[in-house]
Amino acid sequence: ATTCVLDGMLLAEHPGPKAQIHYADAAEPEFLCDTVEMFHLLLEPEQVRAVAAVYVQDMAQADWDEPRGHWIDAQAAWYVVGGKRRGAMGPTIGSFAERADADVFAREHGGKVMSYAQVKPEMVVLDGGALHDRHM
Repeated sequence: ATTCVLDGMLLAEHPGPKAQIHYADAAEPEFLCDTVEMFHLLLEPEQVRAVAAVYVQDMAQADWDEPRGHWIDAQAAWYVVGGKRRGAMGPTIGSFAERADADVFAREHGGKVMSYAQVKPEMVVLDGGALHDRHM
């Protein structure tokens, strides 16, 4: 029954890695149906809330199509940016506890392995490509 704080989507109904942000001023975490949304929120210049912790799912352990549990520290995780696997919001960023697992995923599904600090705002745009659509 857990829903995404941004769009109300039920996390259990969508594939790919999820995230949770624990803010210092809140008793309960805010869940996100996709790691792209997590990075988008945290990398916004307007983000001023104190973050106590951030977790993502280890997709080497969680089932991609029905991920449950396997939460890991987001800042210690490895990410695959630009891979072909899709998540709740379309193209997503795979999250992994171990670099070796991220490397295997990147070889199988494309993308580049990065640390948390290497992910930049321009990599997590939530427009679904609409800003670059020249057909309208």
